[in-house]
Amino acid sequence: MRRSNTSKPGALARLGGMLILVGALVGVAAIPVGAVLTAGTQWDAQQRATLPAQLLQPPAAQLTRIYANDGKTLITTFYEQDRQDVALAQIAPVMQKAIVAAEDTRFYEHGGVDLKGLARALVRDAGSGSAQQGASTLTMQLVRNVLKEDPTLTPAERAAATASTPARKLREIQYAVELESRLSKQQILQNYLNIVYFGDGAYGIEAAARRIFGVSPAKLDLAQSALIAGIVQSPDADNPIGGDKAQAKIRQTYVLNAMLKAGLITQAQHDSAAKEKLRYSGRTQPDGCVDATGSSSGWGFFCDYFERWWDTQTQFGATQTARENALRRGGYTIVTTLDPSVQKTAAEQSRKVYGLTNKKTLPIAVVQPGTGKVLALAVNRHYGTGSGTSGREYTVNPLISGGGGVTGYPSGSTFKMFTMLAALEAGMPLSAGFDSPAKLPTQWPDSGPGNCNGMYCPGNANPSWMDGYRTMWDGFGRSVNTYFVHLEEQVGPAAVVAMAQRLGISFSAQADAKMAATSADSWGSFTLGVVDTTPLELASAYATVAAEGKYCSPLPVESITGSDGVKVAVADNCKQVLDPEVARAATDAARCPVGQQSSTSQCNGGTATEVGAMFGGLDVAGKTGSTNDNRTETFVGFTPTMAAAGIANDPANPSDLVGSAVEARVVTAVGRTLRAAVGDGGYAGFTPPSSQKAYGG
Repeated sequence: MRRSNTSKPGALARLGGMLILVGALVGVAAIPVGAVLTAGTQWDAQQRATLPAQLLQPPAAQLTRIYANDGKTLITTFYEQDRQDVALAQIAPVMQKAIVAAEDTRFYEHGGVDLKGLARALVRDAGSGSAQQGASTLTMQLVRNVLKEDPTLTPAERAAATASTPARKLREIQYAVELESRLSKQQILQNYLNIVYFGDGAYGIEAAARRIFGVSPAKLDLAQSALIAGIVQSPDADNPIGGDKAQAKIRQTYVLNAMLKAGLITQAQHDSAAKEKLRYSGRTQPDGCVDATGSSSGWGFFCDYFERWWDTQTQFGATQTARENALRRGGYTIVTTLDPSVQKTAAEQSRKVYGLTNKKTLPIAVVQPGTGKVLALAVNRHYGTGSGTSGREYTVNPLISGGGGVTGYPSGSTFKMFTMLAALEAGMPLSAGFDSPAKLPTQWPDSGPGNCNGMYCPGNANPSWMDGYRTMWDGFGRSVNTYFVHLEEQVGPAAVVAMAQRLGISFSAQADAKMAATSADSWGSFTLGVVDTTPLELASAYATVAAEGKYCSPLPVESITGSDGVKVAVADNCKQVLDPEVARAATDAARCPVGQQSSTSQCNGGTATEVGAMFGGLDVAGKTGSTNDNRTETFVGFTPTMAAAGIANDPANPSDLVGSAVEARVVTAVGRTLRAAVGDGGYAGFTPPSSQKAYGG
């Protein structure tokens, strides 16, 4: 890149002449000539040390773009100012010429300050007693804009950057001359085009080209470039989108004439551009999750989860406010884990169970075992603040992932998985069997309904099918309550609670957290899924089993790249929390509920056998969950490559029961979502457990 050829002595001499002109320009004895000359001699000694670093690398706010997992499909953007820096090579040469012709025709000739322009300004303003006539070069405008936009400065300091005072003008000139000795003309032009405001909320040339004409800066033609360059002086008033189209056209003509006069275009090019019929786009960027694309499939819910995740990442700031500012100002390019196809299927399946206007919901989450990547977060709602026809179609509540006061929903017998894992870890084999009666008096006191002589006394939902001698295989397959409560007695409820915590169950409801902290060892009903959880937590917990004991906290991003093009590291979200043999054994039993067979053919009944048929010969496992009163109905399924969970509920009224009739539809919806997530290709099956984990001995 060509650098300014202003030498150090030449710059000082030129500065002295400039300061004299400025002293006269601001006139009426505002700055004595002696003081001006003194300023000139002192400048060279101190200026290099005092040039603000931000003038060399402008820290202007830039928007952050959020993409789906293909790295191309835009989900949304976050910004305080709609701006994204681009390299000069990405800006059409004709746009570069247009801005020079419009704002500083001698840009490539001066050393930061145009002496001829200052002289003309002196003549025009001599009688006014102030320095209000232009004469600002692109370099001086760059200085003013950088200081005005600098987020590291105080409001007073930013205001001083545009104040109509002699001191501001002198400082601006000093900085401009020094800047020209440090940066090339191309760098100065690039920085200028990236920071200048073009009106209607468009900061920088990338936003201006997109908002006004719907193209990238590289695709701008002469007519478009001349119009954009013409609106810089009065950006909001002359912008053709939000301002005066006629005035924008007048300014375009002015720039075309200036380009012709400067020899930057031919007469034929001038005439052709003047006649071109311009079509305005007015296309603005989405801002935040409410504006997320993919609204029909509810991408906003995934976006909301991503934003909540971002707010916990300390590498983007020490406080939540700092992290939010980084998201809106940092200019990141973020590729998320959202799979649009899987999200669409999940949304469609949820809405086949309950429509958008139904007061009940079926939130569904899909995650990848071994990585924690979240592929879909869907529910039968639109993400937004509207009301719709029933007042229920829209919500911004995180119904799938939890947070913001949403603690989730009890998921019934899906929690039997944690009891089975605790028992396997304690050395009990899958073959551990004992009689499972219709009602089981336990060791824990209970004064509630259905107690047996003051003791907790759970029963089986379908005694004729569930009662009798059971092992972990058919106890899990048939979801036998009394078998698992007795198993919980053997290992202790505290061990089961601890197992759930290891697999990511957060106990976010205050009452649940208190019970876990103070009374875990007497929590006999825990195995029956009385704790609030979310589909995302539940899918992640079962994904841990699928990944042979590796728990990965839910992760919504594939990659994060800073505005400088450097990848930002994301902390490892995975850790081994189970012996692989324990996880393999639990998986073996989890084949039973979905109608498939364990490695040694011990399954003899399941509550979700239709799922196995969906997968043909591919391995799949899972578990249904019904609360005692059918307040909720749940299914969670997994393969070696994917896990999905859904919980039917009424989020506004926990006393409004979904009923047992919806269970089969929930199983089908989640099963089909899981089948879509694994794709059409095959995958390796589950690894069978060792004979010791299966049969002991």
